Amino acid sequence: MLDADRETVQFLSHLLAGRRRELGTRTGTRALGPFNQAVLVIRWFLDATRPAQLATDNTIGTSTVYAYLHEGIDVLAARAPELHTALEQAQQESCTHLNLDGTVVRTDRVATPGPAGADLWWSGKHKHHGGNVQVLSAPDGWPLWTSGVRPGREHDSTCAKAEADLLPALAKAAARDERPTLTDLGYENLSSALRHPVKKPAGRELTGRQKAYNQLIRGVHGIAERANSLLKTTFKALRRVSLDPWRIGAIVRAALVLLQLEHGRTA
Repeated sequence: MLDADRETVQFLSHLLAGRRRELGTRTGTRALGPFNQAVLVIRWFLDATRPAQLATDNTIGTSTVYAYLHEGIDVLAARAPELHTALEQAQQESCTHLNLDGTVVRTDRVATPGPAGADLWWSGKHKHHGGNVQVLSAPDGWPLWTSGVRPGREHDSTCAKAEADLLPALAKAAARDERPTLTDLGYENLSSALRHPVKKPAGRELTGRQKAYNQLIRGVHGIAERANSLLKTTFKALRRVSLDPWRIGAIVRAALVLLQLEHGRTA
């Protein structure tokens, strides 16, 4: 039994069949048809089924499983909402504000040398290897858009700036539609479009007004955690990625497409 709607599997099957037509794949030359390949891909997303088990269940080689899996990830990720589409959706839904938050997707990748000899994928905050993905969500914590992946050692502000269009687009939405984006202190002074708590000054206390402001921002922004939770609780594959960590961005975008299909809330 697959804990997914048949329509979701059929949607992915159609994408995979279209990909085969683009490549000119001849009928009968693949070990699995598009529908069975779609089942294989969704099993991996939902249950984090090991490639060796998928190979055994489908009587194919492990290398073929990886090839099918990457192909499925790519065709799904290509259908993920672009940033401008997500902002248009927020406008159509009359969102009062947006939430921006980063999530670190754990990876099995061992130490990889980074700048100045630092471990590239090690997240000091989370104490494990992972890739940082920025998630833009609606006021109710529904994920609208996800970024590409950045190494876990980088802070949220660095990851947000790495997405060239993100901050300008949020600034435009804030100025045009009066729709600010709420964040935590990890994005301090990054853009005038962002609203984050006031940092406590060294050696001084916050004023009563500042404390009230912080309580309001944190209370409203707190639901942004729901977006990250929805992705990671729905798809066990996002709890620990064993593929190349640079693929995490595409994997999360693919998961977002599946999540939106399952809940009927597509962009």
